[in-house]
Amino acid sequence: MTATAGGRLGPQTSVAVTRSDDSSPAAALSRATAHLLSLQHADGWWKGDLETNVTMDAEDLLLREFLGIRTEEQTRATAAWIRSRQREDGTWATFHGGPPELSTTVEAYVALRLAGDAADAPHMRAAAAFVRERGGIAASRVFTRIWLALFGWWPWEELPELPPEVLFLPSWAPLNIYSFGQWARQTIVPLTVVSAHRPVRPAPFGLTELHADPADPYPRRPLAPPHTWDGLFQRLDQLMHRYHRHAIKPLRRLALRQAAAWIVERQEADGCWGGIQPPAVYSLIALRLLGYRLDHPVMKAGLAAFDSFTVHTEDGKRWLEACQSPVWDTCLAAIALRDAGLPGDHPALVRAGDWMLGEEVTTRGDWAVKRPRLAPGGWAFEFQNDTYPDVDDTAEVVLALRRIDHPDTARLAGAVERAVDWNLGMQSKDGAWGAFDADNTSKLPNKLPFCDFGEVIDPPSADVTAHVVEMLAGTGRTRDPRTRRGVAWLLRHQEADGSWFGRWGTNYIYGTGSVVPALIAAGITPSHPAVRRAVAWLTDRQNPDGGWGEDMRSYEDPATWAGRGESTASQTAWALMALLAAGERDSAAVERGVGWLTATQRPDGTWDEPQFTGTGFPWDFSINYHLYRLVFPVTALGRYVHDAPLGRGGEE
Repeated sequence: MTATAGGRLGPQTSVAVTRSDDSSPAAALSRATAHLLSLQHADGWWKGDLETNVTMDAEDLLLREFLGIRTEEQTRATAAWIRSRQREDGTWATFHGGPPELSTTVEAYVALRLAGDAADAPHMRAAAAFVRERGGIAASRVFTRIWLALFGWWPWEELPELPPEVLFLPSWAPLNIYSFGQWARQTIVPLTVVSAHRPVRPAPFGLTELHADPADPYPRRPLAPPHTWDGLFQRLDQLMHRYHRHAIKPLRRLALRQAAAWIVERQEADGCWGGIQPPAVYSLIALRLLGYRLDHPVMKAGLAAFDSFTVHTEDGKRWLEACQSPVWDTCLAAIALRDAGLPGDHPALVRAGDWMLGEEVTTRGDWAVKRPRLAPGGWAFEFQNDTYPDVDDTAEVVLALRRIDHPDTARLAGAVERAVDWNLGMQSKDGAWGAFDADNTSKLPNKLPFCDFGEVIDPPSADVTAHVVEMLAGTGRTRDPRTRRGVAWLLRHQEADGSWFGRWGTNYIYGTGSVVPALIAAGITPSHPAVRRAVAWLTDRQNPDGGWGEDMRSYEDPATWAGRGESTASQTAWALMALLAAGERDSAAVERGVGWLTATQRPDGTWDEPQFTGTGFPWDFSINYHLYRLVFPVTALGRYVHDAPLGRGGEE
């Protein structure tokens, strides 16, 4: 499928490559490199589609229905996409080949009802039957029931209460909005406005067919014991419901004004919020409830941002990216092309360097709440997101920029220095790094009845910490005490089987593929016991076909799924990157892995990869980065062919 996001990405054309009989790794690398170069935008960036699941598309239709702007064309094209993702049993999953998921199926079903699909149509009856078997709407997650409450399909009284007065809690309080990870924080603030208003738009149809027991559609869940955290917060929620009925009006008005200001201040230049879907949809709903007209500049910009997230397929379907990843894709592409043998002054790399330098974030964001004295300097994931640069992107951009022979050496050096200083300042007190904030580790947000879906905090992880350690080593800071603390953290957090947990990629293969090259770059020898255990684990997990793969279910059931799954190009490349860094170039495992990549390469130089190998929230929210299937194999093949692992930097 060829897809282009409307009005934002510009042309992405493929170079036609006729595959010869040459199946050598060098020939495969050449074909893949040519294809990757062909995807670069004229402005210097790369961006592959970021595919998630149909809740993005269902919620887009529900948002437009709520705002009164849903069109027939949008509805038809989106419904066609949602139908195309329904499985034979009538359900929808959150990742390719995954199990059926209740809340996703509920939201997809409602969207198709909006599109005019009859409740008694076979595909709808099958979906409804599954929902009832799994407990009906009452068993779906809180966020799904919030969407239903907007139209009267679920009572607001039966949802957890989240008053806007929480914005008054200071950042030093045990629980406050900055206790949440950036993605959750940006979602929760507008939802406090929605919770305060409890709006209901007239529903165009009923949903009784989705209740497990129509005679008792809103069953109460029993309270947990009062001495437990769950029991405590459930009882606190009961108090909040009482407060909703008797809120102090001047205080409530002040809280709503503060929430509005908080939301508007964080709107990015492209109209989005944080570059991600959930904060954007709820911010638009909240501002509308606060009296913002649809033609207000803030609202117009926000809705336009959704248009830029829209992907139109050649066969007339329409789907939404939950986020866009140009900075991440561009730095990974630049690293891959250098590993493939392109010179540092290649025009494509210089253009990429120009673009990345122009994306540097030099303003303060929410991260400064925990680090008020830290100077800004870093990169975000998206086109426009100055409020939330992230540690992971910043580390990889530095690794990419240092390998580009940019003509403005002073500009590049200054950006790298600021980024290194910022990343060092974002180190958590345990010696490791999270993605967006330092020391975002409180367990209290996870206990709230509101938070029954996905990660809501941003603790340090092995993959992010590894990328920072690799960056610090690459900039000559191998013996810096802060680097050593990061290395020590990684060694302490190796799993008993020799792998590392992957927070932002699936899963143990990603974690291990990130950590081993970083440890080697930081001076850990290939003979170190931790490295040997990792090599043994990867060798043991290699599939009979020579590749590697890991199913998303490893987050829920690591005993069965850790390092297990259908072979994929990206995960095979991650395993190879670790093995090559560990000095295993001539091993049978590496030869078989490289053989799998060359044997499965498409004639155009890329690979097929319907599997989801990216992670938003472990298990709850999975991502298929469409460029992963190309950039990581180019990196792995480049390091194999040229025998030059990235990251072996010297001391300053």
